[in-house]
Parts: sequence; C-alpha cells; structure tokens
Amino acid sequence: MIKIENLRKNFGEKIATDIPNYEIRQGEILGLVGNNGAGKTTLFRLILDLTKADSGNVQIDGIAVEKSEEWKQFTGAFIDDGFLIDYLTPEEYFYFLGRVNGLSKETVDERLKRFERFMNGEILNQNKYIRNFSAGNKQKIGIISAMLHHPRLLILDEPFNFLDPTSQAIVKHVLKLYCEEHNATILISSHNLTHTIDISTRIALLESGHIIRDLANVEGSAEKELEDYFEVKFEEETEPENV
Repeated sequence: MIKIENLRKNFGEKIATDIPNYEIRQGEILGLVGNNGAGKTTLFRLILDLTKADSGNVQIDGIAVEKSEEWKQFTGAFIDDGFLIDYLTPEEYFYFLGRVNGLSKETVDERLKRFERFMNGEILNQNKYIRNFSAGNKQKIGIISAMLHHPRLLILDEPFNFLDPTSQAIVKHVLKLYCEEHNATILISSHNLTHTIDISTRIALLESGHIIRDLANVEGSAEKELEDYFEVKFEEETEPENV
C-alpha cells in the first residue's frame, strides 16, 4: 500500500525524518508513537505530499505522491483544523466533500447516519459555522469528513485530541470496524499510548525522525516494549457499552 524509500527531511540542522525503507501493507492499522518532536506529523505530511522531502520518495499503490494526484481519490486525511473550510456549516462542508467525490446528497446523508452517536446531537442542525464550534466538535467534523468517501487509505493525526472519553471510545470502535469492513489501511498518531495499543495491528516507534522499533501488536503484545521505552505503566480503562 505505502512504500517509503530513503525518505529524508531536515528543518535547518534538525532531522525531522530519516527513513531508509519502510512498507505499510493494505489492511493494517499502523500507530505512530513517539515523544514531541519525534517526527510523526512530518511523516504524515510527507506521505500526503503536503511537505516536500529533501530526498527519497513515498509511493501509494505504486504511485509516487509528488508526481501524480491519483492516490488522492482513495485517500482520506485529517491532520488539523486547517483541513476544514471553517466558513461553512458542517452540512455544507459534508455536502461539498460529497460533490467533490461524486456522492449524492442522499448518499452523504446515509453515510452520516453511521456517525450519529459520535456526533451526539452537537454537529448537525446547529445553524453555525465550523469556526464557531468547540475544538472537540471540530475534531469530530474532521474525522467524519476524512472517512465520508470511504477511502482505502485513512490518515489521522492525534484523532483522540479534544475528545471526551466516550467519544474516544467511539472513535476506536468506528475505526476498527471500518478497517474490517473495507480492508482499509489506517495510519494514526497519538500521544495516548493506551488507545494506540488498543486499536493498532502494528506500531512504529519514532525518535528524532527515525523508526527505531517496528512492532507487531497482536492482542496488545507491543505494550510491554512500549512501557519499557517510555518508562510508564498503562492504566486499564473501560470503554462505554453500546458504542
């Protein structure tokens, strides 16, 4: 699905990304973890061709991201609220994205039904622009917008940020189910290690732009190694029922 070769990006003297070779397979949920400045967001921006690499390349389904835009047809992403068109209402924004992706209004409405519990009655029919929503509800709008056209590749940077515990649990449930139903490749980054371990089938640990560990995560098997690395003990959490 994604192939990275000799990818390097510096900001001044700081190495932001230095990855000789790395592949992400179709149907994986890859969690990127690392401390602040490890290079998680920069890597996502390189994959999405939002930042130009100093050297090397990224290919999605064999397509070099900097040479063609064909990969954008089956890719969805939400990095930050700069992705949103904040002078639209959520409905206007969702219908706009639908038109861009060849979806009818009826199809958009049908797909939004899946997110009713996630939206919790706070997104639609509010008669206000996206810019006037809370950070948490902007996050919800961004996640929904990235998934609306059913992409085969979904990239979410810190998807649990600003969300209350119930919404975080719903996001995990929705993403795991989406991966199963669509055989989608999902990339997330998060400072929340517990959530990352819960959802990911594979985990990449970044440090100073390098992938220093590439861990299979079968039923949370990566927990101990990450616990040792970060010198923390993950707290058990209980997900709300019926998500």
